[in-house]
Amino acid sequence: MFNLEYQKRLLRQQNISSGSSYQDENLSSPRREAFTSPRTLHSPTSFSAMVMPVSPVRGVQSDRFIPARDRNNWQTKFSMIHFTPQHISENKSVDDTSSIPTYSLSPLSAKSQKLLRSPRKATRKISRIPFKVLDAPELQDDFYLNLVDWSSQNVLSVGLGSCVYLWSACTSQVTRLCDLSGDANSVTSVAWNERGNLVAVGTHHGYVQVWDVSMNKQVNKMMGHSARVGALAWNSDILSSGSRDRLILQRDVRTPSIVPERKLVGHRQEVCGLKWSPDNTCLASGGNDNRLYVWNMHSLSPIQTYTEHLAAVKAIAWSPHQHGLLASGGGTADRCIRFWNTLTGQAMQCVDTGSQVCNLAWSKHSSELVSTHGYSQNQILVWKYPSLTQVAKLTGHSYRVLYLAMAPDGEAIVTGAGDETLRFWNVFSKARSQKVRTYVFLNHKTI
Repeated sequence: MFNLEYQKRLLRQQNISSGSSYQDENLSSPRREAFTSPRTLHSPTSFSAMVMPVSPVRGVQSDRFIPARDRNNWQTKFSMIHFTPQHISENKSVDDTSSIPTYSLSPLSAKSQKLLRSPRKATRKISRIPFKVLDAPELQDDFYLNLVDWSSQNVLSVGLGSCVYLWSACTSQVTRLCDLSGDANSVTSVAWNERGNLVAVGTHHGYVQVWDVSMNKQVNKMMGHSARVGALAWNSDILSSGSRDRLILQRDVRTPSIVPERKLVGHRQEVCGLKWSPDNTCLASGGNDNRLYVWNMHSLSPIQTYTEHLAAVKAIAWSPHQHGLLASGGGTADRCIRFWNTLTGQAMQCVDTGSQVCNLAWSKHSSELVSTHGYSQNQILVWKYPSLTQVAKLTGHSYRVLYLAMAPDGEAIVTGAGDETLRFWNVFSKARSQKVRTYVFLNHKTI
């Protein structure tokens, strides 16, 4: 009879020869198997069942002579090799492709396997806690209003009741721009021009004021609407205003108010969303009639009409990365964010968010966008486009997140809700050309 160690070695040779047609996925380095000591089998029963009896001498039916090796110690050579896991880890790196055998049957090349073993790039983490919270008393809980905007000069304008307040993000200084209480009026919309020196104020009585913030002076007052003005949008010196009277008026703020304005007629109910395209050639408008229109500067009729939404369209955002790409969101009965190719008029992707879509805004530096929601989630979502996978979900407001504005650097956003708070979030990545900028958390303030 052979000694037990010889039978173990013979069995291991049989296993290796019978299993050479595939590679064990659990073995990261097949070559190093030769430097380990022989395995100890845990089942003597299976061992005896698998090993066939072999004669130690050549018999009549034998074709070769296998001498008995009772005195051989198979452990001797292996015990002389001091190869610990620590040595393996110290000498092994991602760039080391020596562990990939030349006879590997893997369909992946050595470079591909090296790439798969390399560490994954860390995913961008978005803080789920606002870095600043401001009290905003009398911030109205009204879906059809637009009461928050952030200027290119880093100044936030907020309509609270009958007043408009300005908050400097650089100095945290708060100033009151105007007060309409003497006219028994209230603020229904605010919007900065591109230069950040003029702010337009829409009112419940239907007129629009234009204020120069450097002089703290009203420079224009435009009549024309017969109901509240809930949406405003600038195109250089042209100011577009949308009203509950279903009209969109376009006026040059440099000219006297007696100059005829462009009147865009199309919506059947209140206009609650207005946005100019990045190249200032097209105006998108959304209304309580569930319609989304696209207008140009040369016609008084819409060049595109979209009727797929099943509720009011307030949330509108043009992509700064892809020409003609428009995103829109529907109200409570719709809950969808839809994407449109306004160059061809074709509908593109659509995602059901599960709650009322109140606002949309694209990142300035990446193919992402943020949406704010009302009934019933009251949440803020960050999406990756075009995969439409959720990057982050932010909660904190106890009322509908009706108001949204983006910082001029494109990194931070501010959201407002009927809970009378403004919350500041860092949601988008930094531009590569910009220096790292940090926001200092300040105490809870009231504006």
